[in-house]
Order: sequence, then C-alpha cells, then structure tokens
Amino acid sequence: MELLLLIIYSTIVWLIFFKFKWLPWNIVSQVIVITIPVIGLTILTLNLVAPSTSDVRVINYVVQIVPRVTGRVTEVPVDPNRLVKKGQVLFKVDPVPFQNEIKNLEAKLLETRARLNEATAKLSESSAGARELRENLKAATAQVGVTSVKLDLAQKRVKQYQELVASSAGSRFDLESAQTDSQELTSQLATAHANEAQVIQKLSAQVGGEQAQVAAARAQLAASHAQVAAVEAQLADAKWKLSETTVYAPADGYAVNVQLRPGSTAGQFIGRPVMSFVETEQWVIGMFGQNELRRVAPGDEAEIALKTYPNRIIKCTVDSIVWATGQGQLPLGGALPETGVQPVPPGRIAVKFAVQDRDKDVFLAAGAVGIGAIYTESLEFLHIIRKVFLRVSTKLDALILKLH
Repeated sequence: MELLLLIIYSTIVWLIFFKFKWLPWNIVSQVIVITIPVIGLTILTLNLVAPSTSDVRVINYVVQIVPRVTGRVTEVPVDPNRLVKKGQVLFKVDPVPFQNEIKNLEAKLLETRARLNEATAKLSESSAGARELRENLKAATAQVGVTSVKLDLAQKRVKQYQELVASSAGSRFDLESAQTDSQELTSQLATAHANEAQVIQKLSAQVGGEQAQVAAARAQLAASHAQVAAVEAQLADAKWKLSETTVYAPADGYAVNVQLRPGSTAGQFIGRPVMSFVETEQWVIGMFGQNELRRVAPGDEAEIALKTYPNRIIKCTVDSIVWATGQGQLPLGGALPETGVQPVPPGRIAVKFAVQDRDKDVFLAAGAVGIGAIYTESLEFLHIIRKVFLRVSTKLDALILKLH
C-alpha cells in the first residue's frame, strides 16, 4: 500500500515540476517534496505501531437497588454520593409484618408436628392390630384343628357304643352321653370355623399388599409429613423475607439518586429501583478502529489522558481486546434481519486498559472521557512521537474555552 502511494505521489511531482513545469525545481521545492512523503509515511506507520484514540471512557458497574420485599421504609442511613463499604446498611423496611408471619407459621408448625405424632402413633397402633389379627388367625386355625380331632374321636365312640348297645353289651346311657359330646364338639367346630372366617375376612381387606387399616394410617402419616414440610418451607421463606427487610451495599461504591425516605413504601418491582449504586470497580476502555489493532496484544504499554485531569498522563497496560461489537449480532426472530438503506456506521473495537500500580489511587469518575494510545512492540523508536502528541493534547485540556 505504501509503495502504491509513493508511485502516485511521484507521478504528481513529475507532472508538476517536470511535465508542465508549473513550479520551479530548486532546493526549497526539493526539500518540500522529500519531506512530505517522509512525514506521511511516518504518520501512517505510527498509527499502526502506536495507535491512538480520542474515545477513552471510564465505565463503572451500576447496580439498580430493588428490595426483595414490599414494605414501609423505616430508616435510610446512607448518605448520597458518599463512599459506602460493602455490607453497610442502605435502608431498612418495617420488619413487624414479617415477624408476625413467622410467629404464625411457628404456631402452625407446632400444630402440624402434633398431627404428625398422632399419625405416627396411629400407624404403630394399626400395625400392632394387624399383628394381633395374624395371631388370632393362627389361634383360630389351631382351635379348628383341635376341635376337628376331638369331633372325629367322639364320632368313633358314638359308633362303638351303637354297636355295643345293638349287641346288648353296652349301656344306653353311655351312648347318649357320647352322642351329646359329639353334638357339642360339632357346635364348637362350627364356632371355630366362624371365628377363623371372621379373622380371614378382616385380614383380606388390603390396599397395595398391605392391610387396609395399616395402609390408611400410613397414608395419613405421609400427609402429615407433607404438611410439616410445607409449613417448614413457608417458615423458611418468611425468615428469608425478614432478613431482606434490611438492604446492604453489594460492594464498595456510592449510592446515587437516593430519593428514598422513611415513611415511603419500597416495592419489589424490577422496573422501579429505589436507588442506584455505583460500584468502585470500573473499566477503562478505548475505542479503536478495526484496522488499528493488528499488532496490539495484551500486556502492551498504554497511556491515557482524561479531561478530568488535564496535563496528567495515566500509565496503563492493555488488559484485553473485546473482539465483539453490536454489529456482529443479529436480533432473534423468525424474520430476516433488516439491512436498511442507510450505510452502516464504521465499527469500533473496545480495548480494556488496566491502570498500573503507580496510578492505582487516582480517582476515575464514572463517565470520564479522554484520549489514549497503545505502544506495541514494533518500531519502538517511533513511540516518542505519539507520546509527544498525547502530552500536548492533555495540556490543551487545561484550557476552558467558554464565553459565558
């Protein structure tokens, strides 16, 4: 590119001084002709090895303070535009409604825990009842077995006595006594079968493979556990809300636009912050043309001069280059992006600066602007020119040119 410019420049010189001879070719013209390209090439090279910008900005993080609970403000101890340390109280909301809610939930929690204890006892009782029924079934089944054996023996004796009476060898009284015992055992066996059937019927009522009474008690216990968990969650949320009635500074910084006063209502509306908090942590960035950063790398030396500090150079280093711009992002949507008929303005790339330790204590106001330059590792002997330009420019910032 430089060679092309020299060829064009040489052609113009040849036309002016030799072809048309509009100007005389003497010592003065020769010095001028040689000086112009030297200066021009020096400036072009300087813009590459030591790029500069007239758009340096100081940017602070700004937190919009929005309370997490709604209530009446009781105290605003913070002073506007004064340094506030992290954790310092910004304002307080009346805690009484939230304390009352906690007391109400604590009482409700005691009630639900009492119900839980009752459900636990009922489950234990139901489980014991189920075990008792199983033992009763075993006893009834055993009783049926014993009575059946006795009945068989009694029926055999009745038959024997009948044979003896028929042969006139036995007593009729003994036969009638044996028949009476047989009938009594038959009745006892029927009663034992009835008891066994009753116990079996009670045990047959099951839900999900579990005795119905036990299943109902277990379901009630689960419901009681759920109620306790729900009340505990509500209580935790109420305690959290109580803790949010005091709002603290999220970092070191300054509370600005403080219009909150005791007696006013602070609401948890994202679009309506009660104050703005400017953190002390900040970015210093410079906006450079996209073709100026070919040789810039993190760690390169840099200098900035802000209008808030005329005639002062602040030493920095290149922290990083933000290789992204808003023009590199398309809006989300189903429609094709609009290109428009107007030409797209030239893009700029942001370079983030890190202030060196020498100037760490210099107060940089949020929104301060100025100029800056980056000194790459190429052609370092040319950097002195850029440093001179930067220092002359910052001296001019001391002039306040106003007519009012």
